[in-house]
Amino acid sequence: MNLKRILYVEDEPDIQVVAKLALEMVGGYQVMICSGGQEALDKVGGFAPDLILLDVMMPGMDGPTTLQNLRAGSATAAIPVIFLTAKVQPAEVKQYQALGALNVIAKPFDPMTLAAQVQGIWERKS
Repeated sequence: MNLKRILYVEDEPDIQVVAKLALEMVGGYQVMICSGGQEALDKVGGFAPDLILLDVMMPGMDGPTTLQNLRAGSATAAIPVIFLTAKVQPAEVKQYQALGALNVIAKPFDPMTLAAQVQGIWERKS
């Protein structure tokens, strides 16, 4: 299955803009941005993403809690998730993968290589 639709959950407007441009212009993906975990849970069904990029540190519902909620829903339980975070020590990465994330992309990310990083993780999972 080809990766086409990405839901990106990120509370920082500047990062939202850069990531959306990078993923759409460089990667050719269709991207929906949500500013928080609850918004993502509300909109994920209507958008039906192939993949979710999920910020770890967000006010309100953080990334790990959002992932737990996604995994609890029958329609969203199987959607692959990649965390984006500045916390990329090996122990932290293991913890995120234990929660069910495919992988972790370090922030700040390079806009020119973000789409390739996402695609590489996507291809390794298949």
